Amino acid sequence: LQSNGCCVGPGFAEENVEPDKKTTVKIAGNRYLVPPNLPDFQSCSPGWSSAFYGAECFDSEVRSYMKNLGKQKASESQNIDAKKVELEQLLMMETKNYRKTIKFYQKLLQKERRSKGPETKSMLPKLRGQLQEMKSKVQFLELVKKYMQAKQWGVESCVLPTIIYNRRTDAMDVAPTDESSLLLYYSTEKHHCNNQNGMRVLQAGTPLGLMAYLYSRNAFLDGYVQQFLYTFRYFCTQEEFLQFLLDRISSTLSSASLDPSTSLTKIWNRSFCILQAWIEDCYSVDFATNTDLLRTLKEFISSKVAALNGCGERLLSLLEDASARKNGSAHHCSSMDRWEEEGEEDRKALHSLCKKLSEDVSRKAGLFFRLQYMEHNFNWKLSKGMGPIAQNQRERLYTIPLVLPKPCYNSFTEEFPVSFAKADEVGPYLLIESSTQQLCCQLTLLQQEVFHKCHPVHFLNSRALGVKDKSVAVQKTVSTETVSLKVCNLFLSKCIQDQYLLHLLQNADSVSTWVTAEIVTCHTSKLQVSLLSKFLLIAKCCYEQRNFATAMQILAGLENLIVRQLPAWKILPAKVAEIMEELKAVEVFLKSDSLCLMEGERFKTLPTIPSAHVLAMHVQQLETGGFTMTNGAHKWTKLRNIAKVVSQVHAFQENPYTYTPDFKLQSYLRRRITCFKDADISALAADNRANFYQIPAEKHSRIIQDTLRRMKATFQ
Repeated sequence: LQSNGCCVGPGFAEENVEPDKKTTVKIAGNRYLVPPNLPDFQSCSPGWSSAFYGAECFDSEVRSYMKNLGKQKASESQNIDAKKVELEQLLMMETKNYRKTIKFYQKLLQKERRSKGPETKSMLPKLRGQLQEMKSKVQFLELVKKYMQAKQWGVESCVLPTIIYNRRTDAMDVAPTDESSLLLYYSTEKHHCNNQNGMRVLQAGTPLGLMAYLYSRNAFLDGYVQQFLYTFRYFCTQEEFLQFLLDRISSTLSSASLDPSTSLTKIWNRSFCILQAWIEDCYSVDFATNTDLLRTLKEFISSKVAALNGCGERLLSLLEDASARKNGSAHHCSSMDRWEEEGEEDRKALHSLCKKLSEDVSRKAGLFFRLQYMEHNFNWKLSKGMGPIAQNQRERLYTIPLVLPKPCYNSFTEEFPVSFAKADEVGPYLLIESSTQQLCCQLTLLQQEVFHKCHPVHFLNSRALGVKDKSVAVQKTVSTETVSLKVCNLFLSKCIQDQYLLHLLQNADSVSTWVTAEIVTCHTSKLQVSLLSKFLLIAKCCYEQRNFATAMQILAGLENLIVRQLPAWKILPAKVAEIMEELKAVEVFLKSDSLCLMEGERFKTLPTIPSAHVLAMHVQQLETGGFTMTNGAHKWTKLRNIAKVVSQVHAFQENPYTYTPDFKLQSYLRRRITCFKDADISALAADNRANFYQIPAEKHSRIIQDTLRRMKATFQ
């Protein structure tokens, strides 16, 4: 089960509702009165669904259910505390029943596998239906809980200017000032899922105005908070945003009231909700990469908030947990780093051996002429230190064990079988012997490991990182004119940007290069046909399983200019060759619409991995054009659209693939990908006769004689 605010994870936390207590704490000679209605600290992050659906995240059924909670009779008045108690009891009861039913279903399933009795078989379908109903009910109650949290602690929009200009005054409930200088709205005839009288929709605002709008009554309900957390770096730095929140907390410390209806109490609680949502959702991209920001927050909490109530302690605990998860993730990916380091040593050893062989072996004139001919006609540039070498020795360069994966005993307790260690038996043959489904599953798990470490914010401002459209890049390299590319940084200059997207794209390029290298190093056309068929079938299986990332990586490898000119394509079975056109059609589909993978309900039930480069290009297209209006206000409609597109990253991450990992096969694939990721494809292809169309010697001689005969006839 997944958890995105609309779904429920397997580990449901039971809440302990404690009675409210009036608290007064003395700090630095001042006595502060602490509001008893503290924000719910279980989870304040609205989730990706809030940014994607906005106000439509909560339908009329949720609103109606929320309205009827906490009152036994229709005439009774609504009470938020009574609603909380009843909802928590219902959620706890349904969750326990759901857990018990899952355990019973698992036991029944094991019994059915052992005995295969008719009674057990008839019960399983009914139990599945009950499980689905119970799951839907728990998810609905979780959504109602989210709706209840989203409705709390907001203020009217007319009070927002007071939040900015009177940040340290006791008179925050006085007559409000004009907000037109901070925020701009546009009116709509019909605003779905908004039961308020106002039909205004936020259009633009100044940086201060957009930050102040986080405190509006419907900021959580309309998805504004989550959209802001994704996009605020376009108009303010992390330090400025943090300072804004800390100023709001400081301004309400000495004037907080026990009355939850006052603006001070709402601002106090909303500030902590926003701060916690920021930590929960963006710790890895903001706090983990900025130690000064993290230190400022910890010092403020420890000195001013920790002694007041549980808010400060829970925030510090949340920071520690987020840091532990981040460090655990870094430790988890250290194995991949070891693969790359060992692969780098293998490549260095390979190049060193190539240089020694090139120095020792005499250069044969005929072979040298053949290599020069290939370099002239196909524009293949051989790497330094890999000059013309005798054919048998050149073949040996790319079949030695240095190029192939070695056993890794750190990952497994047992050694590889002998077939893994012998270079002549491994190579592409292991790819051919493994089934398409096996390779698809393991490549998907490897891709999922990389994708689940990225964040929606990583796809923003990618032009500043040098990410460009590949088709445009090819055209510019072909052009003889020198084009100066001005790198445009859309974030503020002092805004720290995590560059994990580059790692994601480099990994994709490595897989594409590996696919190309495996094909061009096959020394027979028959083997090339088998490997081409295998990769095409793997790509088809990947996109059918909604792993579009690996499918597009394989397509990029097969579309390499050298691979496309191979003679093996002419003897490829027609049904297999048609898969290439299917892959191109999938690529067109992915590029056609930035939200094409979010259509329907399939993405909620089926795991999905998007193509990182295609998604980055969609975001770049949305980033095209100005972000500000003529009066200097930032276009929120533009930022909202960007947030909606990148929110699908979190949506896909919440539904992972559950294939059984084959660690030995994954190790082999890692080694091959790492070994070939920086390979010179031209040099590899030039060494292989199977990559060229062969003309028989007799036919070649006859062609020359016919040509001479025709030339002789012209002179007679």
